[in-house]
Amino acid sequence: MLFTAENILLVGSILLFVSIVVGKTGYRFGVPALLLFLVVGMAFGSDGLGFQFHSTQTAQFIGMVALSIILFSGGMDTKFTEIRPILTPGIVLSTVGVLLTALFTGLFIWWISGMSWSNIYLPLTTSLLLASTMSSTDSASVFAILRSQKMNLKYSLRPMLELESGSNDPMAYMLTIVLIQFLQSSGMGAGAILGSFAVQFLVGAAAGYGLGKLAILILNKINVDNQALYPILLLSFVFFTFAITDRLHGNGYLAVYIAGIMVGNNKIMYRKEIATFMDGLTWLFQIIMFLMLGLLVNPHEMLEIACVALLIGIFMIVIGRPLSVFLCLLPFRKITFKSRLFVSWVGLRGAVPIIFATYPVVANVEGSNVIFNIVFFITIVSLVVQGTTVSYVARLLNLSTPLEKTGNDFGVELPEEINSDLRDITVTQEMIEKADTLKEMNLPKGTLVMIVKRGDEFLIPNGSLKLHVNDKLLLISEKKE
Repeated sequence: MLFTAENILLVGSILLFVSIVVGKTGYRFGVPALLLFLVVGMAFGSDGLGFQFHSTQTAQFIGMVALSIILFSGGMDTKFTEIRPILTPGIVLSTVGVLLTALFTGLFIWWISGMSWSNIYLPLTTSLLLASTMSSTDSASVFAILRSQKMNLKYSLRPMLELESGSNDPMAYMLTIVLIQFLQSSGMGAGAILGSFAVQFLVGAAAGYGLGKLAILILNKINVDNQALYPILLLSFVFFTFAITDRLHGNGYLAVYIAGIMVGNNKIMYRKEIATFMDGLTWLFQIIMFLMLGLLVNPHEMLEIACVALLIGIFMIVIGRPLSVFLCLLPFRKITFKSRLFVSWVGLRGAVPIIFATYPVVANVEGSNVIFNIVFFITIVSLVVQGTTVSYVARLLNLSTPLEKTGNDFGVELPEEINSDLRDITVTQEMIEKADTLKEMNLPKGTLVMIVKRGDEFLIPNGSLKLHVNDKLLLISEKKE
């Protein structure tokens, strides 16, 4: 099929529909959505239904746009109050942990490359490059699985893993870029490498903080008549933050993540509308990115490196990731042994390593096709082995706990500017025996019943309304500082 505009819309709409339906089915069985989207893309690709897509430059551009949106949205969902207790171990995992994982895995790849039975022959630097592209984790798939099964995690593991997965992509990106530059320049000095890391970190962090503050200021001060334009205005800040940081030789991915944290933890106009827009856009670009990567790969080429890639994948899961985690968390004695084991197991590889594996291909690094196929294969192995067992391992280690309820059953939210709380309660037989009308209920001072839900019927409350067992009451009260 020729890729005309009409055919792209036709195929794209079919792919999106199939992916959402398959993803919904997969959640029930604890299968990560990422894996299912990749499989759908591969099924429609060159070795499946025959759709031809081989542009790594296009894949890299789409991945760059998608990662900017995903990281910014992840930053908005990161709450200071939740990550403050685990800030230090989370940052250590996302920096030193990534570095150690790349180092251990790279040395292992280099070691097996020289063996007679191995069909890959990668020098040390190329082996480290391969390991660096897949050194970051994708915990977003983990939380999607936990949410689908109504599970949460004890000991603040959830915010720590969210912080690690949201902030470790910049480190993997820097390792990948520096090693590509090293290979292309026939070697760089240690000072140049350290200088490149320092510039990317400092410029990225400063740009993210400053532009995040600027976005908050403009969102709250600008007066746009159409409130639907506020999310689009913020989206322009996301792309501007990434692009200008990259132009200043900083890390754009780190900048957009920090900017997202700044926006998410400050008061902004139309937060609900912006959050809804960003959530939908994040899911759209996740699906597009995963489908595109599935179309890009040629599955028959992965068969040639399957044995070596499987061995590398097992090493990362069983040795590389756990060794890195345990070394990083040595100073943090309050973190339990079971928690360390779980963090080690949740080192899922996702779409980010595959996107980073396109950089050597675009840069024409020798052996880049082998790197891409190995990374893709290991990502699938990781998602199948680790992704489908996350809930089981959490229960096995006694780290799972019921997911706390958020929001209310009425789907009502208040603007951030209103200093009030909403919550719902269900009327019980004991409550009816004490008071069967609203005027007889002993509600706290400053608390009002907004609406009553009885089955599928909504009732406007008044003092004489007779209450029934299982009625739901939506209460509004003054927010206490």
